[in-house]
Amino acid sequence: MKQSVFIDGGVGTTGLEIVERLTRHGGFEIVRLDEARRKDADARKEALNDADFVILCLPDDAAREAVTMIDNDKTRVIDASTAHRVAEGWVYGLPELEPDQADRIAGASRVANPGCYPTGFLALVRPLIRLGLIPADWPLSVNATSGYSGGGRSMIAEFEGEGGPPSAFRNYGLSLAHKHVPEMQKHARLEHPPIFQPAVADTYRGMLVEVPLALHALPRKPSLAACEKALTDAYAGSALVHVEPSEGVSAIMIEADAGTDRMTLRVFGNEERGQARLIATLDNLGKGAAGAAVQNLNLMAGLDPATGLTL
Repeated sequence: MKQSVFIDGGVGTTGLEIVERLTRHGGFEIVRLDEARRKDADARKEALNDADFVILCLPDDAAREAVTMIDNDKTRVIDASTAHRVAEGWVYGLPELEPDQADRIAGASRVANPGCYPTGFLALVRPLIRLGLIPADWPLSVNATSGYSGGGRSMIAEFEGEGGPPSAFRNYGLSLAHKHVPEMQKHARLEHPPIFQPAVADTYRGMLVEVPLALHALPRKPSLAACEKALTDAYAGSALVHVEPSEGVSAIMIEADAGTDRMTLRVFGNEERGQARLIATLDNLGKGAAGAAVQNLNLMAGLDPATGLTL
């Protein structure tokens, strides 16, 4: 008998992408509510409590409310919102974060799906921090650009409206108080919040995350090769996170991993100057959202984590 999954908020951008993957997956029964019942509180509560798994694709406050509606100890939850990413009692849903993270997710009843930007940032820096190549008190910055689908329906409508896209590229989060920063700091285990510089580009999907490093200023003065080895060793055997050589690569496109559920990491730099650029590419709707949710669902259900995903 197939295990059941209810996607609360399944008609939103991330929810529809999850449904697409689970339909291809074929290993779960998707609990569906029609339009009228979807807005009925009693019907929602019934679905939340009857399903083996619930994936929340809701605004933060609505996600918190949905969790309070679950009154049994059977239903296991994956929250794709920001609401529980630094909350006590929730396991952070980035399986590659720590050597035992996938096991922790597999045994969890409450999993917080990571944000798309933090996924790239953490994948790049956490192995280096764990090895001491970057001190925990180091002042880090991260530059990141997403396709406009990362802003959900309102931003999609803005970029695809009759008047055409409002811009080719725009910065935001200029107050340095973006909601992803606490998540980045906590799960990288940094003493100080990184300076986060997000932007959105006129492309539907895709993401490029970059962390610049002054290697010469770091206490251990790691080489480019040492940084690359740290990443290669951390993700050896991973089906979804790949470390690729930078030799011969002169440019990285934001769409490099668009349409997939993988993430690619590279280390660029100038050895003579002691400078590095750590770069991650991923799909903001794939490994940055829906693909991550299905990966976590697979782990919690005891399945191959890559089942139903596009590698």
